[in-house]
Amino acid sequence: MRVVTILGPSQSGKSTLTRALADLEGTLCKVHETTEVAAMVSFTFMAEDWAAIDISGGVENLNQAGPALAASDAAVLCVPADPEAAVLSAPYLRRLEEAGIPVFLFINRIDEASARVAEIVAALQTYCNHAIILRQVPIREAGQVVGAVDLISERAWKYIEGQPSALIELPKDMQQREQEARGEMLEALADYDDHILTELIEDQQVLAEEAYDVARRVLQHGDLFPALLGAAEHGNGVWRLMKSLRHEAPPVAATRSRLADMGQVLAVGCMADQVRHLGKTVVLRMLDDGQVGNPADDHNRDPGAAQNGGRTNHQGAALGGHTLGGLAEIAAGDGAGGRPGKDKEKTGTRGRGWGSAWADLQPGDLGQAVKSDHLNLGYCYSAEGSTALPGWAQPRPSTYRRLLIPLRERDETRLSTALARLEEIDPALRVEQDAISGRVLLNLQGPLHLRRILATLESEFGVEALSELVPPALCETISRRVELPYRHRKQSGGAGQFADVRIEISPLPRGGGICFSDRIKGGTVPKAYIPAVEAGAREALREGPNGHPVVDLAICLTDGKHHAVDSSDFAFRTAGKMATRAALVQAGLVLLQPIMKVTIHAPSVFTGGLVPVVNNLKGQLLGFAPEQGAAGWDIFEALLPLTAQEALSQSLARATRGTAWFETAFDHYEEARGLALA
Repeated sequence: MRVVTILGPSQSGKSTLTRALADLEGTLCKVHETTEVAAMVSFTFMAEDWAAIDISGGVENLNQAGPALAASDAAVLCVPADPEAAVLSAPYLRRLEEAGIPVFLFINRIDEASARVAEIVAALQTYCNHAIILRQVPIREAGQVVGAVDLISERAWKYIEGQPSALIELPKDMQQREQEARGEMLEALADYDDHILTELIEDQQVLAEEAYDVARRVLQHGDLFPALLGAAEHGNGVWRLMKSLRHEAPPVAATRSRLADMGQVLAVGCMADQVRHLGKTVVLRMLDDGQVGNPADDHNRDPGAAQNGGRTNHQGAALGGHTLGGLAEIAAGDGAGGRPGKDKEKTGTRGRGWGSAWADLQPGDLGQAVKSDHLNLGYCYSAEGSTALPGWAQPRPSTYRRLLIPLRERDETRLSTALARLEEIDPALRVEQDAISGRVLLNLQGPLHLRRILATLESEFGVEALSELVPPALCETISRRVELPYRHRKQSGGAGQFADVRIEISPLPRGGGICFSDRIKGGTVPKAYIPAVEAGAREALREGPNGHPVVDLAICLTDGKHHAVDSSDFAFRTAGKMATRAALVQAGLVLLQPIMKVTIHAPSVFTGGLVPVVNNLKGQLLGFAPEQGAAGWDIFEALLPLTAQEALSQSLARATRGTAWFETAFDHYEEARGLALA
């Protein structure tokens, strides 16, 4: 089986294209769906098994596309036929280049295009380090695109609604344009093939077979991104795209070699879901059969090395250091399937259900595993263990933060268990405990991500929860020096408590932390009790008079008294704590807020618009510069109060049409003007 990932901006027609590809021969079989994120369909085309993974639009969903790309042989980027919308494809082009996967661009809804195709390609090229070569040019009648000319075969095709395109004679008024476009394409290919270069220099005819062979090699090597035209809704250009995938997409051995740094990878967890009454399900793409040999050459496999035709990946076999549980092989053309446990029909398999004794997988095959809790999304697996996918396949930093509160107190434990399960199938979700409130803290990709998590908790785990904003992590400090004595004395029968201390507190520069020292002379406070005074003082600073931690001050124990019988560590700890609290009240408390260093990654066209965004949020601009290795992108740096991070997410989405993302790191604390102490 061969696997392709289809992705692109929202409303670009990805799902329509996926359905059109699978319906070319009427063998569509829906296999697996992850709610609102990804769906997989399997089908046959010209007697070959295929699977297409459709990634939902939106940058939040793109962050979960890494595992699918890691398991795919090629990718199709579906883009709008509008130069003004090219920037919406920038995050997808960037991720595909980072993945190093062969890519086809499909310019969709070409029948609605008003601009020249060359302008669309030029706009896309702004955000792509790879050269984009046009493999087709449109045929227009009365300004309407009615067909396309293949620049390699030089055949002209006229679109027919809902049917395969008809082969026609190349219109005379298109011949010069076709020759110019073909020459540009061949010149691009000649950079990677000396024979074609020689033929062009000597004005020889370049045969279609030669051009197809070079186009296949440069695609598989990741040198160029070919662009094709069509309108998936009407079935136009879909056959040509599928034929190109069939002839030019690399085999599974190339997919395996892209992960060579991970060791001998047997399988990749490319999709996952949590299904009520069934548990965690993980879709695996088998990349190797575990036999010894050259991992880059499937012909080195010994078909007699294992039972069942040389297959060694099966239910009960070792994968990731444990044995597999239930395993269903995903095959094409076996009828309608669906999410196991939610649809009446079973997932499409080659005659084997979840209870089958064997569900053997060869390299390239897909299988859906259940009752295998050690398998997670975003990992590649050997027989002995697992390794996280490379950095390019990992989600962007999660900067959308929310507290999660169960509606019913009895669901506290169930909520923790459910979130732990969701982390296993969602690499973009990070769960921790809020240090201030003690509540569950979710780090997410955005509001849509939060909505999915809440819906899954309710539908699959029966846990209803509410989300709340995270309270700001404010601190306090003092503005002046104070010296104050404090005596702790208590007599209530038995041994008494006595401790007398005099402390001095003074402000330190921002970031100075907490410093404790003493100037005791003559043993007025025995050395054995000084650590107890420090411990009490630090305890008082953990939560100041207004409920916030107190920072950036020095505490000095200057004098005191003790009693030979009634003094103790406990008494001096209490005295240190109470003396510090009393001194803080007199020292002029000042509220501090954390200032974050924000690094925004945005297309260059939007960089100028980020200046007023930062200014409106009371931030400080540090500067911006082109981002190395990312065509058409800038890095924009600023200092911003942590309390403004929520507003930054919303403003950034509006200012950059949802294309930018950012990461933050704590920089320093500064006085929070405009915020009052409680």
